[in-house]
Amino acid sequence: MGEVIVVTSGKGGVGKTTTTANLGAGLASMGYKVVMVDADIGLRNLDVVLGLENRIVYDIVDVTGGHCRLRQALIKDKRLEGLHLLPAAQTKDKTAVSPEQMRDLCGELKKEFDYVIIDCPAGIEQGFRNAIAGAEKAIVVTTPEVSAVRDADRIIGLLEAAELREPKLIINRIRPKMVRQGDMMSIDDIIDILAVELLGVIPEDEMIVITTNRGEPVVLDQNSRSGQAYRNITRRILGEEVPMMNLEEEGGFFNRIKKIIGLK
Repeated sequence: MGEVIVVTSGKGGVGKTTTTANLGAGLASMGYKVVMVDADIGLRNLDVVLGLENRIVYDIVDVTGGHCRLRQALIKDKRLEGLHLLPAAQTKDKTAVSPEQMRDLCGELKKEFDYVIIDCPAGIEQGFRNAIAGAEKAIVVTTPEVSAVRDADRIIGLLEAAELREPKLIINRIRPKMVRQGDMMSIDDIIDILAVELLGVIPEDEMIVITTNRGEPVVLDQNSRSGQAYRNITRRILGEEVPMMNLEEEGGFFNRIKKIIGLK
């Protein structure tokens, strides 16, 4: 029986869908059978991030409404053997899938897949409550901005009220130089406020924009720092002890000197 994990955030635009795509692709690249469920009805994007937008025939609302079989709506990724997507409906009501239907759907999917990763809509409206209904674990994504952290705090409270205890945290788009200058919240500041376990930190990296626009998750890029950060998070989800990566920029003069003399 598989595990159902919801990826959520309070504020939109913090990288939740990109994180969902990379965690799903990361787990599939390690040999696990994974299905990603886009629960952001009306604003689907997970299909585009994965480069699968042209292959959608049926969606999650067609499945829960009985208009097609579950297997007909699943889209198989061409790059990774075990990766599948259940896309969201694009033009229908955000509440078109009820919490009961979501629980039933997740129950069916976890019979067949090792991991069911749900991309939850941002915010605290009914779409959020519907999306988390079938989940057993939760990952909250935030960026180091005051408004995003405040919204993440609200989401963590709602998750715990819904019996999703001990959600894990991913901090996205951290810029070490800005943190050093006091212009950005630090990782410790965010953890102090949210008081949840840190699952990983993703550095600001233009490769995320480049790979997302290509429909290729950056976790599959072996040369990017953000790809390495997502691979580390994937291993932590599997229960491995993986140290946090050094987020300092590698190209600086002093970092090169440190590397030469063996201090890094």
